[in-house]
Amino acid sequence: MIKVTYWADCPGYFCKNNFMEVLESNRLELVQEYITKAMDYPRYLELVRQLAIMGKSTGSNQSEAMVNYTKLGDRRMVRWEKTFKINDEVQQKLDSLDSELVFLVLTESWCGDAAASLPIMNKIAEASPNITLKVVLRDESLDLMDAFLTNGARSIPKLIVLDKADDEIIGEWGPRSSIATQMVEDCKREHGKLTDEFKQELQVWYNKNKGQNILEDILKLLALE
Repeated sequence: MIKVTYWADCPGYFCKNNFMEVLESNRLELVQEYITKAMDYPRYLELVRQLAIMGKSTGSNQSEAMVNYTKLGDRRMVRWEKTFKINDEVQQKLDSLDSELVFLVLTESWCGDAAASLPIMNKIAEASPNITLKVVLRDESLDLMDAFLTNGARSIPKLIVLDKADDEIIGEWGPRSSIATQMVEDCKREHGKLTDEFKQELQVWYNKNKGQNILEDILKLLALE
């Protein structure tokens, strides 16, 4: 069982520092635990494909909408796998990576943002022998998810990067690229929510951007940009 340290247990100036150290230790233990039981990307890809064929989705919500999102995500991932390429400049940057890293991603089959970003993460991992990509389903990993919330929300996809040699979480990313995040914030500011029209616009932008903003964000996370 993971020990939780409460503020009252450590009064004084160092309480916050001690609390943060324990919190980070708990996060590291969770990441290491889930890596051991995570699936690799080909297995995840096949899972989504089979669910799409059977008219199902990951998670408990098996509504028609979730099933349709899963089918759409399956098609999008297949398309990204075929079209996204690592160019020579990026390959050189990845070749310079000397740390052994694990990309651990929280996702679900119905997540449109994940369908756009997971294939990019996979191409990055394929291009470097020092990167291993692992995938877990959010709704089966809520303790891990709750340790890596985005603005208090269980937003996916969530990428967590672990340095295996140093046993250190070096960064996290998600649920969207930096430009897409700004687009979402602008839409919410104007309309108070994400409209159906905006969701279509976002997918059009993903297609036009060709995964470059996601790639740039992750290279920055790895200090390669």
